[in-house]
Amino acid sequence: MRFDLVDLRLFLHVADTASITHGAERSHLALASASARIRGMEETLGVDLLKRGRRGVALTPAGQCLLDHARIVTQQVEAMRGDLGAFARGFSGSVHVLSNTAAFSEHLPRALASFLKANPTISVDLEERESAGIAEAIAAGAADIGIATDSAVPESVRAHPFREDRLVLVVPKSDVLAARRRARFEEVIERPFVGLPRQSALQRHLAGHAARLGRSMYLRVGVGSFDEICRMVEMGVGLAVVPEAAARRCRRSMGVAIVGLAEPWARRRLVVCTRSAGRLPAPAERLLQHLLKLGNAGP
Repeated sequence: MRFDLVDLRLFLHVADTASITHGAERSHLALASASARIRGMEETLGVDLLKRGRRGVALTPAGQCLLDHARIVTQQVEAMRGDLGAFARGFSGSVHVLSNTAAFSEHLPRALASFLKANPTISVDLEERESAGIAEAIAAGAADIGIATDSAVPESVRAHPFREDRLVLVVPKSDVLAARRRARFEEVIERPFVGLPRQSALQRHLAGHAARLGRSMYLRVGVGSFDEICRMVEMGVGLAVVPEAAARRCRRSMGVAIVGLAEPWARRRLVVCTRSAGRLPAPAERLLQHLLKLGNAGP
């Protein structure tokens, strides 16, 4: 049985995306080459690793077994590379980071910029996901570090306090709600909203809370940033639910007001997640300590 690291990393990407096409893209391989590698692995093992369907692929029991071992092998290789790199030209390697929308937009850009400037031989693969998906991925060893809300992190994942992250309602200064300190999400659910694209982690999160109320949000438009969202709110296009840090920043230059949300789910704490078992590769451990230092220092 002979698999190389390219095979194992390809299989990880295919499993994570449930798609050979997307797995090939992440692995920087042509689709034909990726398909041939997957078939070669199946022929070598004598079992099917994937169930192929119109909507993508799913793991067979044998595929799940291979996935578990592939994660362990690739993690050990990254740990070895990081440890040995310290003897050569300092810490080197890549760190896979998963982040929810709030941290992705408001907290990580500066933190990662200062880290990358101080560590020129380390790269970061940053991906946005919902907090629940981040916790699952960290527990499964699919990423090195995650930034998620504490309520979504199980005990099987190690969580380090990072930042406060409340969700708030942003309204035009002329809106009747602007004079209020607090409102309930269910009070405004029938109003038009401006937000991020529907597939973004934050919009899926909000849509889930609307569904629990037996309602659906009327998202008039999805745009690419919190600044664009608040600018549209200022112009009267709709209301918005955004992280408080973004709302306060936009309020300084735009005609918007901030109204607190009364629901407990709006009061969130961000944590830095790592897997409980084993140690992190040296580059990931260095980034973890950097994030924790900044988290303790505040925004």
